[in-house]
Amino acid sequence: MMLQLLEKVIELENWTEGKGLIVRGAKNTFSSGSDLNAVKSLGTPEDGMALCMFMQNTLTRFMRLPLISVALIQGWALGGGAEFTTACDFRLMTADSEIRFVHKEMGIIPSWGGATRLVEIIGSRQALKVLSGALKLDSKKALNIGMVEEVLQSSDETECLGEAQEWLKQFIRGPPEVIRALKRSVSSGKELCLEEALQTEKDLVGTVWGGPANKEAIARKGKFNK
Repeated sequence: MMLQLLEKVIELENWTEGKGLIVRGAKNTFSSGSDLNAVKSLGTPEDGMALCMFMQNTLTRFMRLPLISVALIQGWALGGGAEFTTACDFRLMTADSEIRFVHKEMGIIPSWGGATRLVEIIGSRQALKVLSGALKLDSKKALNIGMVEEVLQSSDETECLGEAQEWLKQFIRGPPEVIRALKRSVSSGKELCLEEALQTEKDLVGTVWGGPANKEAIARKGKFNK
C-alpha cells in the first residue's frame, strides 16, 4: 500500500489540470493501521528508520501537491492512518468515525510527520494530550479541538462522498492555475522562512497576473460579488 501511495502521488504530481482531491478508504474504513504481521518482519531500528524516511518523503510530496486535499474519515483512522489525515489540508468525519494515534500503545511514536503536523493543526498542548493519552477522537471531540472542519450528515459510503465533494467545491471553484498557485503560496508560507516565502509568492503571482482568469475578472462588471 505504501508503494501504491507513492505511485499515486507521482501520478498526481503530473496532473496539471487538477484542483482538489479527496482521500478515503475502502469499505467505510479510512485506515485501520499497520498489518502487525508485516511489522514483525521489520523489527530493527534500521527498518523503522527506513520506513520513516520513505513515508515522510511520500507524505511531504503529497502535502506539496498544488491540490486542495480533504481526508474523508469513515470508520477508523488509526496509527499511520491517523498520520495520513494530518497530511491533508482539511479533514471531514462521519458521525460514527474515530481518529486515534495508537503509537504509544505500540511502544513507538508517530514517525511519518504526524506529530509535527498535529502540533500545527491543534497546537502543542492538545497534540501532547492526544498523543500521550492515545486518545480516541470521536467526531464530536475531533470537531471541538479543531482536528476536523465538519461532521458529515450521512455515514453511508456513497452519500458521505457526495457531501465531501460538495464541501470541497467551495474551495476549488475557479481556474486551475489560480487554485494551484494559491495552494503553492500557502504551502511555501508554512515551510519556508519569510524571505523565501515572499519570493515564492512574487514568483507565483507572475504566473497568474495578466492571465486569462485575471483579464476575465477585470472585464466583469464590479470588483466582486458581495
